[in-house]
Amino acid sequence: MTNRRSFLSASAAASSSLALAQSPSPPPSHPIKLGVASYSLREFSRNLAIKSTKQLGVQFINIKEFHLPYIAKPDDIDRGRKQFENAGLTILGGGTVTFHKEDDNDIRAYFEYAKRAGMPLIVAAPTHKTLPMLEKFVKEYDIKIAVHNHGPEDKYFPSSRDALAMMKNMDPRIGVCCDIGHESRAGMDILETLQLAGPRLLDMHVKDLKNPLGKDSQCDVGDGILPIVAIFKYLKKIHYSGGVMLEYEINGDNPLTGMAKSFSYMRGVLAALA
Repeated sequence: MTNRRSFLSASAAASSSLALAQSPSPPPSHPIKLGVASYSLREFSRNLAIKSTKQLGVQFINIKEFHLPYIAKPDDIDRGRKQFENAGLTILGGGTVTFHKEDDNDIRAYFEYAKRAGMPLIVAAPTHKTLPMLEKFVKEYDIKIAVHNHGPEDKYFPSSRDALAMMKNMDPRIGVCCDIGHESRAGMDILETLQLAGPRLLDMHVKDLKNPLGKDSQCDVGDGILPIVAIFKYLKKIHYSGGVMLEYEINGDNPLTGMAKSFSYMRGVLAALA
């Protein structure tokens, strides 16, 4: 984990960008929930991840296990949840959680974790066999499942469309977390995928790419070629109420400058759409 000294150095370097990132939230006509997928801050401790998220002027967060371990004791999960909430952060979900075991007890353990952690949604990476198994737990716990696509390397759900094809008759609380970068790398038209998802679009992971098929071409949002403006126009049009979570996978040791720049760009887009 990044120590306090290196964190402060990174913060100083990012100060000008952070000032932009902390600009006022989008107007009420754009109730887009911009947030952080805490995987972006994977090299930071929980305390520093919370401080970083606050510095970025962000209210919403999706918690990765780095910052609230699945195997933590119940009291530790309670304590971690309170840290996020006491900082004024709204927990929109957790994950990505891998559901590869065809075992009800294993699945239940993750739902119990999510319930205790105050997560209304689990971003999930199931298999073709475990996805149908999740439905009864969604009904029992009233916790949504959003299947995350992981691009060409994902042998189960490279595109959100692959997951959508399996859930046509499932509970409406089962949907997708469309990672727009991976969706592009899977060769799909992102806007068409979002339209196909309809009400099953429960969550989103946002990033940008300079090459639509290039995994190693990730860049700050706004510096690439993904249709960010068109995506936000569409989300506004459908009154999308889920999270739009920045998943910043580059510059792991010093992500704040790029994250701040990405949020500044996205907020600028929303302001322009107003």
